[in-house]
Amino acid sequence: MSEFFDDDFSGEKSKSQIKRELHALQDLGERLTTLKPDVLAKLPLTDALQKALAEAPKHKAHIARKRHIQYIGKLMREQDIDAIVGLIDQLDSSTRQYNERFHGLERWRDRLIEGGDAALESFVAEYPETDRQHLRGLIRHAQHEAAHNKPPAAARKVFKYIRDLDEAKRGLR
Repeated sequence: MSEFFDDDFSGEKSKSQIKRELHALQDLGERLTTLKPDVLAKLPLTDALQKALAEAPKHKAHIARKRHIQYIGKLMREQDIDAIVGLIDQLDSSTRQYNERFHGLERWRDRLIEGGDAALESFVAEYPETDRQHLRGLIRHAQHEAAHNKPPAAARKVFKYIRDLDEAKRGLR
């Protein structure tokens, strides 16, 4: 009987900790069910999990959906969770990582519009696949709009272009 009351835990997880981790995997799996198929294709998922995620919208009844989410949670145990969470954090607008990336792109846009050729050269050094001529034309239009107090439509186009470049560089597109 004394063997059950050992004070030596030797680094083992408690039953409660294991349950919390499994529930976290279920929550992550449920979050994956809301992603678009093209985003799911970029994640390192097994075929069984991809199939289960594709079938998730078919389950409408509460208990059937709950059971299916539990199944997805079970399949999540075999996945590379860090890679999945890293990619989701870059796509989810409520995360700090996404906001930092977004603000960095806004700073690039402002530097490009206000800067000139030096800012453009440093941008091209970081994003070598940039179409210089296209970006230079967008910047010129944005500078013209700013000088004439027009709405910043071209500045939005500059931001969209550099966001597309950034997403391509990070493998999000």
